[in-house]
Amino acid sequence: MVQYSQSHFDTSFAALSDATRRGVLEQLGRADASITDLASQFHMTLTGMKKHVGILEQIGLVTTEKIGRVRTCKLGQRRLEEEAAWIENYRKIWAARFDALDLIVDELKYTEKLNEPKK
Repeated sequence: MVQYSQSHFDTSFAALSDATRRGVLEQLGRADASITDLASQFHMTLTGMKKHVGILEQIGLVTTEKIGRVRTCKLGQRRLEEEAAWIENYRKIWAARFDALDLIVDELKYTEKLNEPKK
């Protein structure tokens, strides 16, 4: 089984656990935006948005560039490939379990149908 860095995952999933940060990533996936624009869109203070962007920047999902007085945000180079692979592994495990459960249910239905009184 592939070994993953637990602290790396903890940091990534902690950052993605917040709806605002996920929204920021969605917005930046459509177009670059300033901290001011993001704060306005999410109805929060500049300080609050700077903190959210800072967390995303620490893990490489967002980069910022200050030009004059405006700090522009864009998606970073980091992808969530390891996290997606980890999630996919568990999706496969659960899919196999549900497939096995479906077989059991089908078998029970068949047995029940066989045991029904004839009319």
